[in-house]
Amino acid sequence: MPQTNILFTCAGRRNYLINYFKQALNGTGSVIAVDMDVNASALIDADIFLTVPSIFDENYISFLKDVCKTHKVAAVISLNDLELPILSKHKKEFEDFGTKIIVSNEEVIDTAFDKWKTYQFLKANNLLTPQTYIDLNKALVDLEDNKLNFPLVLKPRWGSASIGVDIVESKEELMLSYQLLKIKLSRSNAGKTSVIDMNNAILIQEKLGGKEFGMDILNDFHGNYYGSFAREKLSMRCGETDKAKSVINIDISNVGKAISEKLKHLGTLDCDVFVDEDKIYVLEFNPRFGGGYPFSHEAGINTAAIYIEWIRGGNSISAFNNYKENMVFAKHDTLINIPVLGEL
Repeated sequence: MPQTNILFTCAGRRNYLINYFKQALNGTGSVIAVDMDVNASALIDADIFLTVPSIFDENYISFLKDVCKTHKVAAVISLNDLELPILSKHKKEFEDFGTKIIVSNEEVIDTAFDKWKTYQFLKANNLLTPQTYIDLNKALVDLEDNKLNFPLVLKPRWGSASIGVDIVESKEELMLSYQLLKIKLSRSNAGKTSVIDMNNAILIQEKLGGKEFGMDILNDFHGNYYGSFAREKLSMRCGETDKAKSVINIDISNVGKAISEKLKHLGTLDCDVFVDEDKIYVLEFNPRFGGGYPFSHEAGINTAAIYIEWIRGGNSISAFNNYKENMVFAKHDTLINIPVLGEL
């Protein structure tokens, strides 16, 4: 069997994904990780680690192509929302020399990255989602008319990992938070991209009660639905799930299937939902491995092994799906020694 080498871009601190794929390959390929930070923790566990230019550098794509050709990379997996549209745009160029880019098309990525378009997508497909505003004045009018009530959630229109999310409980707090969030967003990496319209950059959303769930919605590499794997979020930390319990719920899974069939994303999609009074509301989704994936993996869905099987052109994946409910897992901090290869 030829070697199946996998390249993770923007690898950062996702050591668990590096190790899941190494375990799934079991010596039949290498895991290569690249990042612009020479001291990224992923370098410790990757078989090969390379530093690359910023994803916004004009030489970034040509550098990645050289890496793929040199190391005979079978597939590239990105872990950065801002990189997804860049790779999608150049996808065919990589596939022409034999490297598969596991990324959805630009329309799917735009729908996910732009949370206002996410809201419009959900409404258009009759999926429940919190009432959301892009116009501050419209939100203020509806507050006056009691069509909208505090508390409210403010968050960037573009972004992920709950960066910049704020909860407000009064008009005064709303106005202050809105202006502060605009300033912070303008300084962020997302704010530096060409797609950002700072006059329509903040979403105002009703705050739901109930329980929050994360869900991995898995499609094959042709956009066909395979399954949904949910977990109840028991606690959060730094915008990521910190503790969770695996759940098997047909109603939540049906929502995942509906999203899959309408969106037609490739691979895994990280999705957040709320269950409030037996109604399921979709908040947002991102077409990549999310911070909640380890909970699904440890509960029995080995997406890493499934990916490798699909990359190799096979479809014998039933052995990799042993998902069990009521499995509780928690993340924890640990230290690893990193060789100092650059300035700290």
